[in-house]
Amino acid sequence: MQPPFRLTEKMFQLVVQITEQTTRLQLAEQQTFRLRKASRIRSIYSSLAIEQNQLSQEKVTAILEGKRVLGAPKEIREVQNAYEAYERAFTLNPYSMEDFLTAHGLLMKDLVQQAGMFRTQDVGVYDEQGRVIHVGARPNYIYPLVSDLFQWAEQSDLPDLIKSCVVHFEIEMIHPFADGNGRMGRLWQNLILAKWQPIYEWLPIETLIYEHQDSYYEYMAQGEYENDSSAFIEFMLEMILATIQSLHTPISNEKNLSLTRLEQHFYQALRANLSKQESFSVQEVLPYSDKSISTIRRYLAKFVQLGLLKASGQNKNRRYLW
Repeated sequence: MQPPFRLTEKMFQLVVQITEQTTRLQLAEQQTFRLRKASRIRSIYSSLAIEQNQLSQEKVTAILEGKRVLGAPKEIREVQNAYEAYERAFTLNPYSMEDFLTAHGLLMKDLVQQAGMFRTQDVGVYDEQGRVIHVGARPNYIYPLVSDLFQWAEQSDLPDLIKSCVVHFEIEMIHPFADGNGRMGRLWQNLILAKWQPIYEWLPIETLIYEHQDSYYEYMAQGEYENDSSAFIEFMLEMILATIQSLHTPISNEKNLSLTRLEQHFYQALRANLSKQESFSVQEVLPYSDKSISTIRRYLAKFVQLGLLKASGQNKNRRYLW
């Protein structure tokens, strides 16, 4: 099997940039990943939101903390299943058919009758007007197509960054399951990347995909129409690079020297998790930190002093602005 795509100069430029940034992240920012739970929650929330799950990130967090929330039982089950799948998936073999089905079983437990099994009926994807926009492979072709894809990927000498994008795209095109194909494609790309560099287990790439959801589907449709996934591969590489860059926070040398290493990592974690908010309180920092309230306040006060943050309000009403 040879999936239809072209190796482009842009792909290799992105691969080089991503590899360099990945190395920087591993060497300089490993402490950021003490906040692994927060990254995992962002991945789960975004991947499910792409599939029209209506639960907010706050509710997803509450569910995974064992709290009761108001929401559709199906959507709550999707969150619970996704967390278990992400917790176990990174011990699996990305080129094993058995492991592929195991992961789907975890993702779709109690949601579909054929959880952990390839579909046995034809399936189509429809747009909001009810028009067919994609038809999956016939059921009798699913097993050989997925088997050939995994065999190609395992034997290919291509960079894992490119290979993972190809596998993601092909899973979506084959559409091997009655439901959960999008979630499986994104999870399986993460698994291939994590086997290359373990840090990818914790990078919330799904967050950037969710933010560029229209482009995600457009490039997928373009790849199917042209029988060439090159544009989709370039798009996904851009999403990976943007995810890594979002975790790097430029601090001037003078200010950087004024911060301890722990303070630098804490500031980078703030940027990674709260940069989309115009302002935040100490209480909003707590879910993303293992530090005490007094330590968080001390760090935030120092960031304000250095001009890395601004502050307004007093005491419990105090908020911090970028």
